[in-house]
Amino acid sequence: MAPVILYPAIDLKEGRCVRLIQGDMDQATVFNDDPADQAATFEAQGFEWLHVVDLDGAFAGKPMNAAAVENILTRVTIPVQLGGGIRDMKTVEGWLGKGVSRVIIGTAAVRDPAFVREVARLHPGKIAVGIDAKDGLVAVEGWAQTSTLSAEELGRRFEDAGVAAIIYTDIARDGILKGLNFPMTLGLARTVSIPVIASGGLASMADIERLTRPDCSVLNGAISGRALYDGRIDPEEALALLRSVRKEPA
Repeated sequence: MAPVILYPAIDLKEGRCVRLIQGDMDQATVFNDDPADQAATFEAQGFEWLHVVDLDGAFAGKPMNAAAVENILTRVTIPVQLGGGIRDMKTVEGWLGKGVSRVIIGTAAVRDPAFVREVARLHPGKIAVGIDAKDGLVAVEGWAQTSTLSAEELGRRFEDAGVAAIIYTDIARDGILKGLNFPMTLGLARTVSIPVIASGGLASMADIERLTRPDCSVLNGAISGRALYDGRIDPEEALALLRSVRKEPA
């Protein structure tokens, strides 16, 4: 089996690369005014994927940082997965047509699961579901509202839909460098057969080392944001560690 993939995160707000604290748009730290330049840097460091989120789009329900995303797509050759404000077929197909490798559907996965099934059928391997949870319950509308669905319930809805991945974010840990929520994330990964990507709180090389342990063989990858930007995680060291381990089934 392949090693866990480390996905560097580029979160877009008003055309700039930022990081939030627990999804709070009023607590944004700008790390780069040129997201395409940041994307090129990540590619040069050896990352195999990019995780991009249109934060403004997540709140607006439609793409708001299209120019920044398009600039990223022109600067890198590695695949890009994109989320934020993607809630209809036109938007999905528009981004896939522009070169996005995988589209992430979050709010619409709760509001309209039939839509997810349809786009997954039409675009196999190209659709991911974003499950963002507060205290185990799924949040929507840019994390502004909490549903009554558990993360595992939502994941099971798409078990046979052909979804390429589930991106599970623990909102309480996002942006505060407290470490990934391994119990919840691994629990979800064991509940569904869909590949799961961990997100929210990845803080240090200790978390990277944790991802190399046998029980994490059920994970497809993990997303890193702030810890990469502020130097808590060294890209070369982290990638070398992950790639040195051949995962065995847990």
